[in-house]
Amino acid sequence: MTDSKDTPRRATGRKRIHVSVKPRELMTPTPELHGVWTARIITLFPTAFPGVLGESLTGKALKDGLWQMQTIDLREFGDGKHRNVDDTPTGGGAGMVLRADVMGKAIDHAMAGASGHWPLIYFSPRGKPMSQAMVQDLARADGVTMICGRFEGLDERTLAHYPIREVSLGDFVMTGGEIAAQAMIDATVRLLPGVLGNAASTEQESFSEGLLEHPQYTRPAEWRGLGVPAVLTSGHHGEIDRWRQKQAEAITRERRPDMWEAYQARKAKGE
Repeated sequence: MTDSKDTPRRATGRKRIHVSVKPRELMTPTPELHGVWTARIITLFPTAFPGVLGESLTGKALKDGLWQMQTIDLREFGDGKHRNVDDTPTGGGAGMVLRADVMGKAIDHAMAGASGHWPLIYFSPRGKPMSQAMVQDLARADGVTMICGRFEGLDERTLAHYPIREVSLGDFVMTGGEIAAQAMIDATVRLLPGVLGNAASTEQESFSEGLLEHPQYTRPAEWRGLGVPAVLTSGHHGEIDRWRQKQAEAITRERRPDMWEAYQARKAKGE
């Protein structure tokens, strides 16, 4: 019996060994595990990871072997005595461009042993906006390799040679892709089996049905003169569900007209 296409793979806890052009440590506190969703990150700043990913639920899941992370230091593939990774733009212009020959070696190393559905992603302001649908697809993958750019970005020939997906975190510019990589990993890892205690948490949140999430409340029942909507304490689950649906629709219509239009179109098609 085979796994469903839509079901993310579960960790098996088995170590995996494959040939590498680079020497490895004889002993490592984080051995590579076979069959575990893996994020490989090409970066000039490997010490930036795991960062916040080492905390809370993603950190616990990392320690429990539900997912694993490997950083590839781009500087180790640099050219010459000073391991240069960039050069001035051909034709002139400001800034520096990451060299194709250097990045190519790093990508070849990072993708060695990758099999199955294993996207190669580069964070770029001109990429496709990151979405919940995108991270759901990544959660169904065997793993992902992420390229964290710096300076003026990659030599275009790198993008032409490899099957790279350009992804944007939003319509703004950052100094590098490391924060974007952490955001994407966080959004993906929380969808993996066993990471969240309650699977329904991922089914009843923003974007799961094409809507922003309804308002949430908890104790105390009254705070600074503000109470909880009476319907939420009525015990009538049908009424609560209808209230939450109406709230989600109203918030989406007001704050994200683009999402609201797409939601209405799907409803019209009966999806």
